[in-house]
Amino acid sequence: MNELEILEKVLPRLPQNADTVVGPGDDCAVIRIGDEWQLLAVDQVVSNVHYVPGQTTPQAIAAKLLKRNLSDIAAMGGTPHCALLTLAGNIDDGQWYLDFFAGLTDTAKQYQVAVSGGDIASLPAGCPPATMVATLTITGKVLPDRLCLRRNAQPGQVIMGTGRFGNSFASQHHLNFTPRLAEAQFLAGRFTVCMLDVSDGLLLDLGRIAQASEVGMELDVNAIPLRAGATIPAALGDGEDYELLFTVDSDQVEILRWEWPFDLPVTVLGRVTAAHPGLVFDGNGGNLFASNYSGFQHLNKQ
Repeated sequence: MNELEILEKVLPRLPQNADTVVGPGDDCAVIRIGDEWQLLAVDQVVSNVHYVPGQTTPQAIAAKLLKRNLSDIAAMGGTPHCALLTLAGNIDDGQWYLDFFAGLTDTAKQYQVAVSGGDIASLPAGCPPATMVATLTITGKVLPDRLCLRRNAQPGQVIMGTGRFGNSFASQHHLNFTPRLAEAQFLAGRFTVCMLDVSDGLLLDLGRIAQASEVGMELDVNAIPLRAGATIPAALGDGEDYELLFTVDSDQVEILRWEWPFDLPVTVLGRVTAAHPGLVFDGNGGNLFASNYSGFQHLNKQ
């Protein structure tokens, strides 16, 4: 089974409580604490999966770890607050760890996140050299009327995205990206309540909105803004773009474009339909999930 198949079986069984506003299945969980809604997310970086050992500085690895989590907070319309770190490795170099924490500290200060604790462990003997797994849990805050969820897309809305897509790994964008916190704050509540960050590929993540909202998606593949060196298949399936994908009422699109205060491009990518719920089609009626560009999945083995 692959990642999606496992989660489909496991997530409905996980226990929740009365304070759970949104449980597993979105970019963050949402927990009610008094009159406040708290965001909770966790993500990780793994050597030889999310970066290449020996070619990536420990500072850049730590920055990517935190920024991946910040991107999830942005996708929910929230602001970040605190973080917890776990780090397990077999790297026999004390300076590597000091540099990692220097990168984490600098990035946390940049985004005003408190690093509130964590844990360090070693990996068993026999693991390949320079193996490392780092996990970061982040908390954030969101106002109820600004909360953005994958399940909130409506037929007739327009699909939009920030930035460019594809070729993230080769171009080093996967390390050097900026989490779209400011852009998300501009959008959330006023222009959209349906948003996610593109981490596993534009097609797969758009399909997640389609499935959660029980709507269809018509994607204009020729409208996708491409990162330098990217192709349309790469934009559909590469992942690690960390751009925002969201839906907007059609009568708000031109207002959004007129008021958009950022240098970052924002692009119309398609429309939400009532037909073909859970699927993504191109402008010619072709089911894009029938292609080989459906995005990255962990545990993608038979």
